[in-house]
Amino acid sequence: MSLSLRHALVLTAGLGTRLRPLTDVRAKPAIPVAGEPLVRRIVAWLAANGVADLGLTLHHRPDTVTSVVGDGSDLAVRVRYSWEQPVVLGTGGGPRQALPIVGAETFLIVNGDTLTDLDVRPLAAAHAASGALVTLALVPNREPRRYGGVRLDDERRVTGFASRGPAAEGSYHFIGVQVAHADAFRSLAAGVPVNSIGGAYDELVATRPGSIRGYVCDAAFWDIGTALDYWNTSFAFMDRDGDDALARGQRVRVDASARVTRSILWDDVEVGPGCTLDECIVGDGVRVPAGTSYRRVVLVAANDGGLRVSPLAG
Repeated sequence: MSLSLRHALVLTAGLGTRLRPLTDVRAKPAIPVAGEPLVRRIVAWLAANGVADLGLTLHHRPDTVTSVVGDGSDLAVRVRYSWEQPVVLGTGGGPRQALPIVGAETFLIVNGDTLTDLDVRPLAAAHAASGALVTLALVPNREPRRYGGVRLDDERRVTGFASRGPAAEGSYHFIGVQVAHADAFRSLAAGVPVNSIGGAYDELVATRPGSIRGYVCDAAFWDIGTALDYWNTSFAFMDRDGDDALARGQRVRVDASARVTRSILWDDVEVGPGCTLDECIVGDGVRVPAGTSYRRVVLVAANDGGLRVSPLAG
C-alpha cells in the first residue's frame, strides 16, 4: 500500500552554527551541493515524491533561501514562507507557527540540512495505518557516538530519545523526515521556541504513549552538519555523477597557473596566479591572493576585505 502526501514543511530557519563560517555567508539550506543549492535538491526530491505544496521556515540569512527557491514554480511546486522573528522557533515551535500556511492536517516535515533517497509514500502509509500523531523515518544508528538515537518498543512505538554516546547504542537514527498531524503542535504556545525531540515529542511520549512511532527503513542519507560533512557529501554526489565541474559556482575565475584539486568554489571566487588549493571550501566573493597555498581549510571573505581561514573539520 502506498499513500501520497501533497503538503510538506521544510525547516530552513536554523542558524547552522556547526557549519560556521560558511553559514555566515549563506543559510545552510542555500549552500551548493554538487552545483545545486541544498534546499532545491530537497524540494525537487519532495516534488518527485508527489508533494506539490510546501512551506519553508525562515530566519537566518532568509534572502539566500528565497533567492534560490522563489515561489517554487520552476520546480513544479507552490512554496510559501513562514518567517520566524525575532528568534528561531525550533523544530517544534516552527511547525506550530507554520500551521496556517501548511494547508493540510497531515503533512511531511523535512529537516533542511540533510539529503535522503527515502520513498515517502510507504512512510505515509505506515503513518496512516498506525493512527499516530507523528511517524519518524528511522535507520539503524550505526554511529551512536556521533548521533543521538530514538528508542522503540516491539510495536515500533517511540519510547524515548537517547543522547549520543553509549546511551544511543542499539537505537535508531532519525534521518530528518517525518509525517505529522497538526495536533502534535497545536497545544504549543505560539511564538515560543521549542524543539520537537528534546521538548514537545518527549512530552507526547510521556503523556500519550504510542502517539509517536518509528518507520524503520534502509534509506540512504547524507549529512551536512559540519564543514567536513558538507565536503564529503558534495564530493559523494560529484563522484557519483562523474562531474567535478559541479564544484565550481558562477563567475569563478582560476588563473591558468593555479592548481585547484578536490575543492569547492562558491560564486564570484577568484584564484590568483600560482595559488594551490587542495580539499578546500571557498565561500562567495573570496579573492585568493597570488602565490598562496591552502589545504583542507575553509576560506570566506572577511569584513576588512581579507580572508577568514578555518580548518576543514568535522
